[in-house]
Amino acid sequence: MKVSKFGPVAFIIAVLGLAGCSVTQAPTNVPGASIAAANFPDYVIGPYDQLRIFVWRAPELSSDVAVRPDGRISTPLVDDMVAAGKSPAVLAQDIERSLANFVRSPEVTVIVSNFSSTVEQQIRVLGEAAQPAALPYQVGMTTLDVMIAVGGLTDFAAGNRAKLIRGRGEDKQVYRIRLNDLMRHGDVSADVPMQPGDVILIPESIF
Repeated sequence: MKVSKFGPVAFIIAVLGLAGCSVTQAPTNVPGASIAAANFPDYVIGPYDQLRIFVWRAPELSSDVAVRPDGRISTPLVDDMVAAGKSPAVLAQDIERSLANFVRSPEVTVIVSNFSSTVEQQIRVLGEAAQPAALPYQVGMTTLDVMIAVGGLTDFAAGNRAKLIRGRGEDKQVYRIRLNDLMRHGDVSADVPMQPGDVILIPESIF
């Protein structure tokens, strides 16, 4: 009998603090359509993210900046503005308001050019993935995107018994996702949208 290289699944669950979830009971099945109806949350800027700030018709005010550990940025004419905790669109609006003191009707676009996301902004994949990893969340990301990024399933994965853990504490929910149908049979109905902080746990097949 093969011994899993990741150790017992129960150990992984304990490390994640998932023991409080009733994982011994059959989790709720999650059809792709039901999750697809949910709104995608905006990306939240975090410390060390690299931002490209473009000011329309004012190249001298445009710049590439890194979010400092204190969550702030400085750009031409804008000193020590809080960026962490905001979406790029909200930060762009805040910069526009600040520049309005110097520039008539400024138009600002903020692009996150390099992600250094916090745990709350990551998608974590554990268990029988080819390359288990923590990935930065991106708007519109689905389970297919995540599984491609981690190299798919191992030969020993029980993909259709995989679990999606969403939320924390009393808000924590556990759903069953059909990764085997998605990755090995091309069933796109098994592809579901992800949210920041999601954890995918892929168990090993018993046989």
